[in-house]
Amino acid sequence: MPSRTFVVTRAESGRPLAEALRERLALSWSAARRLVRDRRVRVAGRPCLDPARRLTPGQRVEVREPNHSPRPAAPPARPHSDIVVRFQDAHVVVADKPPGLTTMRHADEAAEFGRRAQRFLPPTLADLLPPLLSRGRGGKPPRPRAVHRIDKETSGLVVFALTPQAEAHLGRQFRSHTVERRYLALVRGRAVSQRIESWLVRDRGDGRRGSGPPGEGQRAVTHVTVLEQLGDYTLVECRLETGRTHQVRIHLGEAGTPLCGERVYDRPVNGRPLPDGSGAGRVMLHAARLGFDHPATGQRMTWDSQMPRDMAGLVDKLRRQARAAGG
Repeated sequence: MPSRTFVVTRAESGRPLAEALRERLALSWSAARRLVRDRRVRVAGRPCLDPARRLTPGQRVEVREPNHSPRPAAPPARPHSDIVVRFQDAHVVVADKPPGLTTMRHADEAAEFGRRAQRFLPPTLADLLPPLLSRGRGGKPPRPRAVHRIDKETSGLVVFALTPQAEAHLGRQFRSHTVERRYLALVRGRAVSQRIESWLVRDRGDGRRGSGPPGEGQRAVTHVTVLEQLGDYTLVECRLETGRTHQVRIHLGEAGTPLCGERVYDRPVNGRPLPDGSGAGRVMLHAARLGFDHPATGQRMTWDSQMPRDMAGLVDKLRRQARAAGG
């Protein structure tokens, strides 16, 4: 009986097993749950019968596929036309990433698959960028060097370095939190403008990343500004004072206003998910502004990005519903 094996990445941390199977194997929700129910999935070497089990980075997941089922095809590559290069010179490139595309390959994935990763894993933004870039002196497009990332479902602005010197310079700016990063977020509930500060840990007590005791983990600060009330939903801007993994998603979720489409940080500790009637097909988060000092010239450079079509359409729908309800 054929089998497939993958290692849980940091991006998949905290996700339910069924969700990871659905994404990795291009399955429907029912098919992913059926694999678990039929005892065809092992996690960390042991059979797992819970499709809602939360995964942790480094776990090995083995899936025994039924003999009668065709091998699922890898998700098709996103067309280059969906990626917009906003700026490029000899040092950096700024791209507008569409939702549904991973920014770059995680180190644990590269270690697991090696050179085969390009063939067997869905392409990343870093993989698809080179053909869109101007060619360098050697006649080949430069290799983008990722210095930060945004989540797969998140859209918006990402900067890549094109030289080792630019990579080091940008890395220092991100570590010192001098890079300007603003997100547009569509959340459930009536959000309020506020400054949120907490210390993020890998496990807040229910297997999810979240806020822990003060002084433990990484300090995280998000400035939330309400842009528009949309009945039972709110459009907000989030300015990052720090840039931690899933910071915006965690802070908004723990404030009681999780993102529309959120499925991980959408509940209190050991609590049930908060209802989401928005109909969002993904996490509604968009990296709308990016600003940094150019690594060669020192000039401050800033870009703004409009929210993508699916998010703008949902905002418009909720706005009409709120008006019709008199909210």
